[in-house]
Amino acid sequence: MSRRSLTLVIAAVATIAAIAVAVLVPVPYVVLTPGPTLNTLGNDSSGKPLLKITGRATYPTTGHLNLVTISYQGGPGSNMNIFQALQGWLDSSEAVVPESELFPPGQTAQQTQAQDTQQMASSQELATAAALGYLHIPYQAYVRVLSTVPGYPASKSLKAGDVIEAVDGKAVTGESSLSSVITSRPVGTVLQLTVLRSGKTLTVPVASKNSDGTQVIGVQVEEQYKFPVNVQISVGAIGGPSAGMMFALGMIDKLTRDNLAGGKFIAGTGEITATGQVGPIGGIQQKMVGARSAGATIFLTPAGNCSATAGAVPAGLRVVKVSTLAQAVSDLEAIKAGKPVPSC
Repeated sequence: MSRRSLTLVIAAVATIAAIAVAVLVPVPYVVLTPGPTLNTLGNDSSGKPLLKITGRATYPTTGHLNLVTISYQGGPGSNMNIFQALQGWLDSSEAVVPESELFPPGQTAQQTQAQDTQQMASSQELATAAALGYLHIPYQAYVRVLSTVPGYPASKSLKAGDVIEAVDGKAVTGESSLSSVITSRPVGTVLQLTVLRSGKTLTVPVASKNSDGTQVIGVQVEEQYKFPVNVQISVGAIGGPSAGMMFALGMIDKLTRDNLAGGKFIAGTGEITATGQVGPIGGIQQKMVGARSAGATIFLTPAGNCSATAGAVPAGLRVVKVSTLAQAVSDLEAIKAGKPVPSC
């Protein structure tokens, strides 16, 4: 074989090997794409209301208040290769991000999915609290112990599952009220906690301790609620917290005579707190693309995501900036009346 032929053979083998490596060796990236968009005022795939409220009068609605989602390709255990990642980079409707942005190191895809499912359930609870709070419909909030921190006072007195009803006789109505009572007392104060444990009410003494300049007792808690209405939300396998604001708007629309959507095709996204604060989410650009592709002409986006929308808003989509649930309602009323609203 001539030197030229040998060189060509070696080059061909090297090229084939490089292609094989590129195809077979996974890369630590995830491709984000526009996902399904669902109308909170409409029905699910089986024809049942996506958002069903019982225990209180509801009213007819028209139009769309769509939640939006993202899908992804890649992740732990996947076979995402460099060519697939490059395809995502070249598609303006997709985004390629480090795998660590969606999957914390050491966390499997199954663990992330379970976390997303829990966040979805929590977002539905928070959305209900926010909607009822906006409508001035009373509900009960309480604080349940998830775990205690070893070495801190609470670890000796509290147990997972305890419901903290009061501190020094003052009712605990949420995580913030619990924190405010603890931090208002001098470090080392022995607090008398009224706790519901296994159906029995107990008084449990717990001292506070200094941690980085803040009084704490060393407990992780979550807020839980007892609502005067029953809200059932059917979104299938969709997870994460980002549909919270749209759930809340859908509830408000159904629970009031005012037609909030006004027959328009409105979509949006945003994590929500029980007090109605709207927080930023991930994948905003893909969510805008998905919303516009579904037919939306108005998109409600958290103020914290405004910078990421610059230069990426699809033609025909109007982006409205919101910071709170009350502002989102006010903006929708203004849109119906033809008045200006804040944009990014």
